[in-house]
Amino acid sequence: MAAADHVCAVRAHSYQNESYLHGFLGSVGDLQKAGVLQDVVLEVEGRRFPCHRLVLSAASPYFSAMFTSDMAESRQKTVVLQGLDAGMFEEILSYIYSGTLHVSLDKVQPLYQAADLLQLDYVTDTCSSYMAMNVECSVATCVNLYDFADVFSVDIVQKQCQQWIARHFTEVASREEFCSLSVNQLTEIISHDELDVKEETTVWEAVVRWVQHSKEDRLHHLPSILPHIRFNLLTSDKTAAILEHPLVRDPGSSEVITNVVQKVNSNLKPRLGMTTEMALLYRGPNELLFMNPREGKYISCSYKPEDLPDVSAMTVTSDNDICILETKELENEDQVSLFKYDHAKNVWEHEMALMTRRDNALITRSCFR
Repeated sequence: MAAADHVCAVRAHSYQNESYLHGFLGSVGDLQKAGVLQDVVLEVEGRRFPCHRLVLSAASPYFSAMFTSDMAESRQKTVVLQGLDAGMFEEILSYIYSGTLHVSLDKVQPLYQAADLLQLDYVTDTCSSYMAMNVECSVATCVNLYDFADVFSVDIVQKQCQQWIARHFTEVASREEFCSLSVNQLTEIISHDELDVKEETTVWEAVVRWVQHSKEDRLHHLPSILPHIRFNLLTSDKTAAILEHPLVRDPGSSEVITNVVQKVNSNLKPRLGMTTEMALLYRGPNELLFMNPREGKYISCSYKPEDLPDVSAMTVTSDNDICILETKELENEDQVSLFKYDHAKNVWEHEMALMTRRDNALITRSCFR
């Protein structure tokens, strides 16, 4: 008896050639090097670059719109491109045909500009990251990149530059490059809480230097700059000295500037350099030991066990206040008290108490300020 025929359900399957894309791009690059099948010539600053419309359109929305629409360029054999540097366009073409991008500090800015015009997101993103990584090279480099990022709205680079300048403000303010900042850049920087200065007079002196660099052009900006200086952090003697400064007493703007200086905003916080960042290292029976990581210094807070019996939790706030919780179990409720350390008096001040009944969630608050 003949064997019965068996019907098998055969499923279709898709296979991905992992080397295809790399090989395809390599082949396209070879065609470009050999000058084969090129169907358009791009002219930049008098230099001619034979290319493939298909490759350009696939790589760039700019070229896609140019060659697939009814624009005149879609029918031209030679297309002249304006607003591009020939050397940078050569780098861009190398990237389009190879997928490899070569970036250096001396050409990252014109390369970004070319990629921005041609809508090559990968190139602009790569250039942005490269600039952000190199803001710390020098003061001159940082200020130069900050200026470029400000013009082209490169946020990641702007923020990196602002943070670096804030951390090195005293050094930057003493350099010639500082005086090249625009008024908007200057006010943005001196508005930072993270400005690493020990005294607010450092900020005032930097502003004076910036104004005096080109007094005729900049003096009228002073009333808009001064509100960003934290006069509430100055002693009355230092404020009085500022009011006697020749810039403040200048006949052309004396009254306006004086009013700005005297109108103190008491809500402005101390700068980063005026505070002490602390981390808790150790808690002993009579001592709490903290460290200032920025300066490598240690701070010891002593207390008597009877004054602070049961510490259940502790923290250091963003304002560098050392706070602890004390928990006491009473007959029908728990009492949680908040204490804050007074550095000057070396005592723990009772700030608040929370009473919690165990039979329900009722909480009453009492303040002890």
